[in-house]
Amino acid sequence: MESVDYIICGDYILTMNEELALIKNGAVAIKGKAVISVGDSADIFKRYTAKDIIGGKGKAIMPGLINTHTHAAMVYFRGLSDDLPLKEWLEKHIWPAENRWLSPEFVYDAVGLACLEMLKAGITTYHDMYFFGDSAAKKSKEMGMRALLGAGILDFPSASAKTSDDYFSNAIKFINNWKGDDLITPSIAPHAIYTCSPETLKKAKALSEKYGTSVHIHLSETEWEINYVRTLYNNLPVEYLESIGFFDESVTAAHCVWIEDKEIEILANRKVGVSHCMESNLKLASGFAPIVTMLMAGVKVTFGTDGAASNNDLNIFSEMSTTAKVHKALANNPTVLDSRTVLLMATRWGAEVLGLGDKIGSIEEGKLADIITINLKKPHLSPIYNIYSHIVYAARASDVEDVIVDGKLVIQNRKHTSCSEEDILIKAQEWGDKIAASNSG
Repeated sequence: MESVDYIICGDYILTMNEELALIKNGAVAIKGKAVISVGDSADIFKRYTAKDIIGGKGKAIMPGLINTHTHAAMVYFRGLSDDLPLKEWLEKHIWPAENRWLSPEFVYDAVGLACLEMLKAGITTYHDMYFFGDSAAKKSKEMGMRALLGAGILDFPSASAKTSDDYFSNAIKFINNWKGDDLITPSIAPHAIYTCSPETLKKAKALSEKYGTSVHIHLSETEWEINYVRTLYNNLPVEYLESIGFFDESVTAAHCVWIEDKEIEILANRKVGVSHCMESNLKLASGFAPIVTMLMAGVKVTFGTDGAASNNDLNIFSEMSTTAKVHKALANNPTVLDSRTVLLMATRWGAEVLGLGDKIGSIEEGKLADIITINLKKPHLSPIYNIYSHIVYAARASDVEDVIVDGKLVIQNRKHTSCSEEDILIKAQEWGDKIAASNSG
């Protein structure tokens, strides 16, 4: 018998591979960072012996969830300013708060809270767009979380840079510091068309090509943005970015709410990935992205939570359930966005959009072990007829029990294995008290 580090077993293994193989009474053998075998539980236990056995009866095993668009450090602004339109929310509340509070220390502490929330909700990889990337990278790595961290690019000053050149200089340093890391993947993140000039957007794309990174941008989020781009460039946002050579498969476009069929065709042809942020769009009343049309056109749509300042949580389980139900109602068709498609959006397709499809997103031999267990012994999960629909429509983030990232057990029985959760919560309250006091003053 071969010795391995972990055997994970359960009533169901949702592999999310190309065949969408579902293994009942299955097990996964993990050695080092990778999955070395997946199959029938009895067979796995005949062939392997493990130091640790995870899961068991009443558990479902699946790939870790992937959050393709967020601003992790904004957890410290959760609930700071709610019930406002996006433009007013940003310009009058969020940007002033960021200018006052953003610092390497703020980002480091806040990312700890965000990673803890995401890991305990079964998210093993997140795609960020923010500032002070070294702080975010250090904390994400300490928390044992996989992250693609986009170096934010703007055309106006912020706490992290004074000029456009400063943003690009910061981005280059960040890429050089972290490129090739096991858990951290740097990327370039020009904020949006309305905050970046054509020259800045072209420079960001050129930089991504030079360093081989992905690109992360907000796109067509609000009706105001569409009107702005039409007025300034006499074009629709997707057509405008296409005209400056911005698009290819390295790009993840967040939101894509206000787009027309001809724009969807461009996204499909250019293999641009879309991050759908259903709950943030609902809360900010941004509108309804035509993701059913996108999927039919061949656009790969995935899930993002957006930042906790506009959502107000980092929970892909609720995104899955809300998205499936709302779009069925919008389409007047209960068959669209079936549970298997929704789970693909949250796992394998997310990995593929982020350029990590060969490494994560499904449970297969040779892939990295980013795996979660779900406790099915809950009143709201009984009885079970279809495990896919159960996870999409009935499961909660709090049902996640164990989380493995890169072959390491980081959450065990809902507790982080190496960090002090109490210290993270104390830090959050201390920052919250300072921010609240400044607001009241």
